[in-house]
Amino acid sequence: MDVVLLSRLQFAVTVFFHFIFVPLTLGLSIILAVMETMYVRTGDEMYKRMVKYWGKLFIINFTLGVVTGITLEFQFGTNWSRYSEYVGDIFGSLLAIEATAAFFLESTFLAVWWFGWEKVSKKMHCFAIWMVAFASNLSALWIIIANGFMQNPVGYVIRNGRAELDDFFAVVTNPYSMGQYPHTVIASWMLAGFFVMGVSAWHLLRKNEEAFFQKSFKYGAAFALVFAVTVAISGHHQGNVVAELQPAKLAAMESHWETMKGAPMNLLVMPDEANERNSIEALAVPNALSILAFNDPNAEVKGLKDFPKEDRPPVLITFLSFRVMVGLGTLFPILAGLAWLWREKIQEKPWLLKALIYTIPLPYAAIMFGWTVAEVGRQPWIVYGMMRTNDAVSPVDASSVLTSIIAFVVVYSLLGVLDIYLLRKYALKGPKKA
Repeated sequence: MDVVLLSRLQFAVTVFFHFIFVPLTLGLSIILAVMETMYVRTGDEMYKRMVKYWGKLFIINFTLGVVTGITLEFQFGTNWSRYSEYVGDIFGSLLAIEATAAFFLESTFLAVWWFGWEKVSKKMHCFAIWMVAFASNLSALWIIIANGFMQNPVGYVIRNGRAELDDFFAVVTNPYSMGQYPHTVIASWMLAGFFVMGVSAWHLLRKNEEAFFQKSFKYGAAFALVFAVTVAISGHHQGNVVAELQPAKLAAMESHWETMKGAPMNLLVMPDEANERNSIEALAVPNALSILAFNDPNAEVKGLKDFPKEDRPPVLITFLSFRVMVGLGTLFPILAGLAWLWREKIQEKPWLLKALIYTIPLPYAAIMFGWTVAEVGRQPWIVYGMMRTNDAVSPVDASSVLTSIIAFVVVYSLLGVLDIYLLRKYALKGPKKA
């Protein structure tokens, strides 16, 4: 058994499971803040009921997200101690800022908001949920800045055999994380919009609390449409960043083998990594890859063959993950656009309501595939161009890692069942009667 592969697998299991909860926290907190602002401005009790109903689902999601997130940071010591020793001066400081400046702020105001109904003024209560939304998204910023250093290490010097922080401003303004952050949070806000639409659609099909869920549906549709469009724009920008800073990842994303100017994009492709080619390559769009990568139809795009084999990322999983993400990203604006277009008569479109219910898991899948592209596409580097993944793992027995993987899978499966049960129970139960 390979301790590196097992350690990677364990981290993938824990981080992917944890990230099930993160996007809804980021997006639903914003929707709750907007709804409560409308309650404070209008005094309409419908908005208060909406905040309490969606807020209960938010609390369930947030609580399980915290539980599953705690184990992640421990793995930097248990499974990746050599990585922590080498870059801990930089990476550790960013995680510390996230905890002290964002998470504590978020959890404090969340307590004020959840327990403060009728105990603090309406404006103070509304301010509390806005602070929760701000802190949640601030927390994501520091995590992504830390990940951005792994993708594009900047602001450091090598001293005494380890990387030490040299320019904090360069780290926090890293162009990779500055592109990655808006793409991630916008996708999360879109996900929240589809979540609200999907749950509302279930109730509208059954004619439960129609006025309540019609209004909720409109908010979800607005969020989903705006951010389904902007996430595509931010994704294009991030593609430009990847082309500049990680050309091997870009080549793997497109299964692009030969360096060429005016590179086309083939719509039908099947990578053949063993033979360094594509077994299927058809429906080429002239110059499209050069345009998407560099906004220049004549730009040169490096092929995988220009990189040593030991420096290439796994092609098939990176390529397929990217294609699925882009395919889903194309579907979302269409569904959100139809939902917004027919928002006033959505109950006359039962087929769309049913489709939106089944769409709830798809934004989650798109985000997970996006992170697969980001992380698998960075391999074989744990810190791109600076430290290989093989050199970062802790000196532990593979059997110990295998045991912990099994334990994580069992515990997380139980937590996953609990989360689905609670969310389903309270989502289908509907809001309390006025």
